[in-house]
Amino acid sequence: MLFVLLVLAGPLAARAQGPLTAPLTATNSAQSFPLVHAHQAAPLCFDAQDAAVVRVAAEAFAGDVFRVTGLKPKLQTAAKVPAGVAVIIGTLGQSALIDKLVASGKLQTGQLRGQWESYSISVIEKPFPNVPRALVIAGSDRRGTAFGMFEVARRMGVSPWVWWADVAPAHHDALYVQPGQLVQGPPAVQYRGIFLNDEDWGLRPWAARHLDKDVQDIGPNTYAHIFELLLRLKANYIWPAMHPGTKAFYHYPADPVLADRYAIVVGGSHCEPMLRNNVFEWAENYEHEYGQKPGEWRYDLNGPQMYRYWEDRLKQSAQYESIYTVGMRGIHDGSMPGPPDRAAKVRLLDTVITDQRRLLSQYVKPIGGRPVPQIFCPYKEVLTLYQAGLKLPDDVTIVWADDNHGYIRQLSDKTEQQRSGGSGVYYHVSYWGAPQDYLWLSSISPALMSYELSKAYALGAKRLWVVNVGDIKPAELETQFALDLAWNVGRWTPATADAYAARWATETFGPRLAPAIARLKHEYYRLGHAAKPEHLSGVSFTAAEQNQRLADYQKIAAEAEALEKQVPASLRDAYFELILYPTQGARLMNEKVFYAARSLELAKKGDEKALTFAQKSRAAYDQIQALTRRYNDEIAGGKWAGMMSSHPRDQKIFEMPPVATAALVAEGKAASQAPGALSNSATEAAEVATATAPLLLPATAFTSKWAAPHETLAPLPGLGLEGQGLTRLPYDVPSFAADVAHAPYLEYRANLSAGPHSVAVRCLPTFGLYAGRGLHYAVSVNGGPPQTVDVNVPADSKQWKENVLRGFSQGQTTHEVAAAGPATIRLYLLDAGLVVNQIQVR
Repeated sequence: MLFVLLVLAGPLAARAQGPLTAPLTATNSAQSFPLVHAHQAAPLCFDAQDAAVVRVAAEAFAGDVFRVTGLKPKLQTAAKVPAGVAVIIGTLGQSALIDKLVASGKLQTGQLRGQWESYSISVIEKPFPNVPRALVIAGSDRRGTAFGMFEVARRMGVSPWVWWADVAPAHHDALYVQPGQLVQGPPAVQYRGIFLNDEDWGLRPWAARHLDKDVQDIGPNTYAHIFELLLRLKANYIWPAMHPGTKAFYHYPADPVLADRYAIVVGGSHCEPMLRNNVFEWAENYEHEYGQKPGEWRYDLNGPQMYRYWEDRLKQSAQYESIYTVGMRGIHDGSMPGPPDRAAKVRLLDTVITDQRRLLSQYVKPIGGRPVPQIFCPYKEVLTLYQAGLKLPDDVTIVWADDNHGYIRQLSDKTEQQRSGGSGVYYHVSYWGAPQDYLWLSSISPALMSYELSKAYALGAKRLWVVNVGDIKPAELETQFALDLAWNVGRWTPATADAYAARWATETFGPRLAPAIARLKHEYYRLGHAAKPEHLSGVSFTAAEQNQRLADYQKIAAEAEALEKQVPASLRDAYFELILYPTQGARLMNEKVFYAARSLELAKKGDEKALTFAQKSRAAYDQIQALTRRYNDEIAGGKWAGMMSSHPRDQKIFEMPPVATAALVAEGKAASQAPGALSNSATEAAEVATATAPLLLPATAFTSKWAAPHETLAPLPGLGLEGQGLTRLPYDVPSFAADVAHAPYLEYRANLSAGPHSVAVRCLPTFGLYAGRGLHYAVSVNGGPPQTVDVNVPADSKQWKENVLRGFSQGQTTHEVAAAGPATIRLYLLDAGLVVNQIQVR
């Protein structure tokens, strides 16, 4: 079988394009490069003096060719390319082979030289004597070269998740590359990576059981697989795992050496200044390392000891490419100990940062004349200290954090956007904490990620993005989307991100199955937005809403089960991990919770059907356990044993809830037969009478709209409640909070009765763009005076907690309608960052 690996339209393809599946053809051409032909694989030639990651990626690439064809290319490091066709790999200025091609004029590198992490893939005729044709993969730097190799691997059908999710590539007997040159890069975001976090129930026990048995921890063998995954995803940055029970990254000497070999930049989380894991290295291991107990974790009381502690890490890390977190918080995820007065705390934090930067200037040599990369993450309470007047050095990158539920709390204002250090984002697709965890399944949609991260990018967050991915699994799609977006932020805009699942499914499972998988994922995200499976105990649904959710989940679960039969055997494990487990798990959690509650409601009425619903709830609970056992014990021959937990952090939502019993039903019957008790039918009629359904108007169901020429009112498919969002673009347009008459608006038509009507506007629970900006809208009915509402609420407030669990913020206004009949509802969008999902009229 013949397979064309790449169609490299020449002479130069567009820069900074995301990986796209190239067209296939069953025939070879006279000009194509035979990567694998006639049962022979072209050798991979690179300079032994090039960066270590070049060999790492070449070895992985040879393995990928073997995965696809059954033939493994030989690795050649001789200064002279052997006779015959060859793949030539190398980095500008570090590879003698590449530099010879540049000097001879065979390889054009104008778009590569001096660029960050860029690469060229080209077919070159007669590059050297006795070499008739070569596929040349050249990088502007060491990571660019590695990314170029993994780009070729993706185009021949090897998923980034080939190991981490068992996505087996299709077999092909031959691989050909068409002539031309492709240049990609530089990436949109300079540093792009992940945070391994909350690893207690998955990654750590699994690593201890499978990859790092000798240390019973997340060690070098596990990190080797993680670093390769990052390279395959064109990422370059990591915050290592750091929870209690996990030893520090630097505790194992092989870890930083390995990171450098894979060209991965190591950083530390918001509570790990100067690459120190305080949970282990201060609270647990300090006495072993220093022969004395640590003092109090307060810089105002114990500065010299802490200063030395940071200094010793810099002595170890100075030789590696790192990004240093400055500032400090508590030993773990808590506020910085210090004086109770906020102003004094700000002064102390300023002292901490000043001293840390003194250490950095002493031990870490800047590269290329640029300052040593440093970040400050105003996470949780640290944001209040920053807002209270902390003056950061201009070259420190501010890494803005989301609210842990996907909504970025604050971004750079006009002045902050001019800072030389720029800004970045710390974003969650997995979380342990208030108001409720979501560590089990990942349900943050690409549409939401694109809106928030693209907004951040538009306001200057271009230096660094780090995504909290928990245990990596089962957040594969969401992780890949965030990193694809970081590579090319324009490829998946908020208006197009809903289509990402179809592209991802095509790359992962092939074009035949992709449309059905994309539909499943669309519904999975839509339902999860209104209440994540882990958040059902914190969200109230009417009986009708429960029934609809159950029906919708059961529909996609049935479709997912039916589709599994069409999946090739080689991809069945991947399908279970990526599609079936989260779809079925979410469905079963909704059944367990809703059926249990229904059984108790019916038991109070003495209805025997209560026992049926109790049994359904128990069955759903049992199926979750069976599904999880299948994940751990059967999938990929037990490869993932210990990775998937059905009860992370042992939260109550994962337990079997109370359900009706025969005794409860008997009690209900007795109560319902007591003198004066309403019959079941009378009770149900009373409930229906008091539950008046509102008129629901999707935000996109407007009859007319108006906006100034410099902006648009843009529909955003897949974003927010019911997957229908609408917002003002571009992001930082002016506020009309004080000038409603000139604001952009949407108009809706509805038949209303005479009298007072309430209009509730449900919005994505975002925050104002930056300090001083709100999220105002205004409503006018039949030309009446507009009433203005601000749905911007403080993070960690009671209202915020309700909003993030139910997936919307809401304002409400009351309007008098003079006469029954058609009415016009005008909705003014007064602030940028406001996303409207639904209007409810009562």
